[in-house]
Amino acid sequence: MASPEDWTLPANLQPKPGDYPYDLDRALASVVGLSAQAPPDAFTAEVLGTERAGNGVLIRDDGLVLTIGYLIVEAEQVWLTTGTGRVVPGHVLAYDHVTGFGLVQALGRLDIPALPIGDSGRAPVGERVVVAGVGGRPRSVAARIVARQEFAGYWEYVLDEAIFTAPAHPHWGGTALIGPGGDLLGIGSLQLEHATSTGDTLHLNMIVPIDLLEPILDDFLTLGRPKRPTRPWLGLYATEAENKVVIMSTATGGPAEQAGLESGDVVLAVAGRAIGNLASFFRRIWALGEAGVEVPLTIHRGGKTFEVRIPSADRARFLKTPRLH
Repeated sequence: MASPEDWTLPANLQPKPGDYPYDLDRALASVVGLSAQAPPDAFTAEVLGTERAGNGVLIRDDGLVLTIGYLIVEAEQVWLTTGTGRVVPGHVLAYDHVTGFGLVQALGRLDIPALPIGDSGRAPVGERVVVAGVGGRPRSVAARIVARQEFAGYWEYVLDEAIFTAPAHPHWGGTALIGPGGDLLGIGSLQLEHATSTGDTLHLNMIVPIDLLEPILDDFLTLGRPKRPTRPWLGLYATEAENKVVIMSTATGGPAEQAGLESGDVVLAVAGRAIGNLASFFRRIWALGEAGVEVPLTIHRGGKTFEVRIPSADRARFLKTPRLH
């Protein structure tokens, strides 16, 4: 990701103060740049790399910053940069695999306003919003909510109802979705492509709704993770191809690799129940019980169909825990 000094968005994509009933520049000032460094032996380094950069949003005056968790998972060092260039260190407080949220505590004064938390459930398709990156208007996008629907990610992740916005922000990780009331409606996670009926490609941002934060925030702050049953994790990356669930790869040392799953394996069923898509695959696994439960899969490989039973794991046990600076 380029540094804020290296790029600006086209003027026609930038939000204009007169289009919104709130103080746009004040709201945008709540967004910070976030850079994180993970050690080379981090479990996630193979997929996410060791140097990560994105955005975060100050949600409390005491320095609490909300971001997307993949930026900070296993990070040993975190730095926060305001739109005016003020740089302070941060400490990783928590990362939630279920929602994807991450929390960072600023270890110095940011001297910016906190962005109030809104109600993402009240934001309809068609709503005018701003997808905000650090650096104010030149690095933010005037957008609309174009869909609210289920999203399944290849890394064993499902949102019941993600928010999708367009046009897309090019540096989406940890951006703030700001609603018509000047409040926070979600955190940017991905950029996706959608083929339209005219054959064009529409670039979208997938946003994690802010309503998922309130039920877990107290646990986030006191325990470092939400107090809920831990989902079984297999350590695989899967996709949908020709209406089939196909294994793309497995995490090094994870349960799926140890059980002998291979790239190209087609998953036909979980515990004898056929699966129709990626979301149903993951949900069937989670329905079997907590982390540690044995997961029976029906696999098709090279013209042969066979059964494999995989002892699941708690994903968090493979990760390095945050440590104070």
